[in-house]
Amino acid sequence: MAKQAKLLTDAERKRLAAVIDSKRHSTRNHTMVALSFYAGLRACEMAELLVGDVYDETGAVLDTIYLRAAQTKGDEGNTVLVNKRLRQALQRYAAAYPQHVAQRQRKLLYSAKRNGFSAQTIVNLFRSLYSAAAITGASSHSGRRQYITTLADKGINARVVQALARHKHLNTTQRYIDVNENKLRAAVEMINY
Repeated sequence: MAKQAKLLTDAERKRLAAVIDSKRHSTRNHTMVALSFYAGLRACEMAELLVGDVYDETGAVLDTIYLRAAQTKGDEGNTVLVNKRLRQALQRYAAAYPQHVAQRQRKLLYSAKRNGFSAQTIVNLFRSLYSAAAITGASSHSGRRQYITTLADKGINARVVQALARHKHLNTTQRYIDVNENKLRAAVEMINY
């Protein structure tokens, strides 16, 4: 089985945020990280998002992002629910880049050259940010894995986690979820007759 993307500790997430704050395009980079950690988006999905997929005609953040089949892994469209934290990141993005957000058919995330990112350039940017934050083992998929694991750790039903992860099969979702000795010990301590 392929090695799983690293889950970040609280300290690592703080270091990542500090690194992003210290670099150019911090609002864009925070938004990219939010799309990964708060919606579980893959790099290929982030690369294909259009402004109009995320904002309505007035520039307000949509409650649901509808991914077309061409935008996502697999051959089916899907939906992504926008939570409060992701909404806040997207509102900051719109406030920082109002001219860009007004162009509904443009790619949501764009490079310094104002071109849309490819999936590979998003992967590379994540790698660069993690490296600058001295986080080893993390990748563009770490946020997605963190999203899925956090939902499971909060006691969300496995089928709901599967739907939010946009997986066809439950066993795929289960492979993302971190299991460690502390979690196992906490689970057995819940037994009370």
